[in-house]
Parts: sequence; structure tokens; C-alpha cells
Amino acid sequence: MKNERFVPNDLDINEQQRTIIITGPNMAGKSTFMRQIALIVLMAHMGSFVPADNAEIALTDRIFTRIGASDNLGMGQSTFMVEMAEVSNIVRNATSDSLLILDEIGRGTSTQDGLSIAWAVLEYLATTIKARTLFATHYHKLTELQGRLPGVINMRVTVSEFDNQMSFLRKVEYGSTNQSFGVEVAKLAGIPQVIIQRAKEVMKDQENYDSKVFDTAVEDYDYDLAEMRAKYEMLTNLLNGTDINNLTPIEAITKLAELKQKIK
Repeated sequence: MKNERFVPNDLDINEQQRTIIITGPNMAGKSTFMRQIALIVLMAHMGSFVPADNAEIALTDRIFTRIGASDNLGMGQSTFMVEMAEVSNIVRNATSDSLLILDEIGRGTSTQDGLSIAWAVLEYLATTIKARTLFATHYHKLTELQGRLPGVINMRVTVSEFDNQMSFLRKVEYGSTNQSFGVEVAKLAGIPQVIIQRAKEVMKDQENYDSKVFDTAVEDYDYDLAEMRAKYEMLTNLLNGTDINNLTPIEAITKLAELKQKIK
């Protein structure tokens, strides 16, 4: 990139911080930071040198990514459906030895729906799968999961504001931010000033609205994620081990009764 200097960043993922929520402005470098990590892990597993002063990289079985927005109109799938299908594949197949790069989840639907899905996915990743996870988001409410869930920490990409001008520092540090600077980025893109000013007025009104939807502590939930996963796997194994083509009618009824009993 011409006229741009590269800013190196460190990352430490361990048992105490396995799920990292990354916040920061649009265009600040969240996606670049995460892709660098994934590429370094991949290069190391190839036996290659990596662009780092020092690196200790654990064996990783797979790298899963959920990055970018695209649809599949030929299959009748919207952008959000494609996103959810990718997330489904990740949560069904990732292990504690996987590396997950998740760049925005839930952005293709309403704010409440998207935030709810992102919140629940993060909980599942942190408490059940326990994979090494980098999770970039503009849902700043998610940063409240630090301290509520084991191994979840917040990191942010920093910017500098001076005289109403924004400068991207590209530096990743511990902590969170409650601003995305989307209006400022829209201004940089050339959106007319009258629209920018109106957007700031609307944003100020929105900030005065305080939602309590996500204030429930994790320990207050009436379900156990690990137990749900165990039951799901048990039923899946039972079904996969059943040869439907060779069942007699009475055996099929018996098997159905057994499944029903196990679900209870």
C-alpha cells in the first residue's frame, strides 16, 4: 500500500484468553490483523518461516473463517443465509484445537436479531467448543462478556482524534471501544455533509435509548450448553448407527420409541 506504513502487533492466546473480542472503527485494521494471524498459523504448519520476531504456535487442526459478505442467488440464499450457513459449519465442526477467524456475525439482519445470534454464538464457542477464537464486531454490547465467560477478553484497534479529524493508528491493545466511527468513514467516502449531519443527529437520539435485553448474567440462563451438545451428539450417533433399510416395521417403531425416551 503506497504511503502506508506497516504496524506490527502482538497476540497472546492461552487458556486464560482463548476468545478475543476485537472492536474498533471501520477501516482501522481489525480484519487485516485477524487475517495476518491466520496466515502466520497456516505458514507455520507448512514449515515456512513466518513474519514475526518470535512465534510459538500450537498445533492447529483446522482454520475456520467467517469473513466478508456474499450471497448465493442461484441457490436462493441471501447474504445473511450464507453467513449463517458458514457459522453453522464452524460450530458443528470446530474443536478446541481449531483457530476461528470471525469477522462480524449477525450483521445481515435486524440489530436485535443479529446481536442475539452473535451473543449466543460467542457463549457457545467460549464455554463448549473452547477453540482459539478471534471475533471482530461492531456490536459493542458483546464486550460485556469479558468477566462473564471464562477465557473471554477484549481487544481494540486504536485511532486518534484531533480537531475533528480521525487518524488510524493500526495498533491493537487490550480494552474495548464503544464507537465504530461509521459516520466519519461515510464522510471520508464523500457522503454529502447534509446527510452526515443528519446521521449524527439520529445517532445521538439512538444513543439515548438504553436497552436491557442483554443484561441477564450467563449463570442465570436455564440451559447448559455442554449438556445440550452432549445430548445432540448422542442422538446423532444413535441415528447414524441405525440402518433404516434393514429395519422391520416393529424394529422401526421400537427405535422411534427409544429416541423419544432419550429426548425426554
